[in-house]
Amino acid sequence: MADDSSINGEDKDPDVELFVKAGIDGESIGNCPFSQRLFMILWLKGVVFNITTIDMKRKPPDLNNLAPGTNPPFLTFNGEVKTDINKIEEFLEEVLAPPKYPKLAAKQRESNIAGNDIFAKFSAYIKNTKPEANKGLVKALKKLDVYLNTPLPDEVTEDTNSSRRFLDGDDLTLADCNLLPKLHIVKIVAKKYRDFDIPEDMAGVRRYLQNAYEREEFINTCAANQEMELAYVDVAKRLA
Repeated sequence: MADDSSINGEDKDPDVELFVKAGIDGESIGNCPFSQRLFMILWLKGVVFNITTIDMKRKPPDLNNLAPGTNPPFLTFNGEVKTDINKIEEFLEEVLAPPKYPKLAAKQRESNIAGNDIFAKFSAYIKNTKPEANKGLVKALKKLDVYLNTPLPDEVTEDTNSSRRFLDGDDLTLADCNLLPKLHIVKIVAKKYRDFDIPEDMAGVRRYLQNAYEREEFINTCAANQEMELAYVDVAKRLA
């Protein structure tokens, strides 16, 4: 798996190419939290990589040769095709390891499952025209808010509430790469089609998103808001 040494004696970066779903123009990044998840991981790892957007309406013929029956996201690593998102994450964490690449795994097990039901609750809510259908989503967001406001075991704070920036501390981890793209879709799409805002009293969730919007690894891997809204236009029946 190791690469040949470069001229200056340092190991070269592996040859990595990430394939993601294209947007409505066939070129820009489309709405896909799983694509953004892998995009963020590669960016945070600091590895040199190429990214290719695939127009799902006009799939290039060589795509079937590269990854038969597979839809993006997937990647090639030194010519080897990887298609399972969870296994890709595990693989990248294993092979792009210290000292050259940072470790991104969360230290706290709970950080990996925080907010894991939010996207499912959102999906059910966006398909329902009844205003009270947001109860499940609100409950899931509140659970995340409590986690973000509760100091971690290794967190030093003089306050009873946590002030950390992300799920597992002040640095982005794999847990954030999984949750933030979904949480951002919830924020944009629920506002567009249900006029739903994350409640003001959920200071932890609001702080979490604001911190994410200050990181280039997040904002530069996001699809445009219009891409997210169009992805749900047929699903989201407007409120009567």
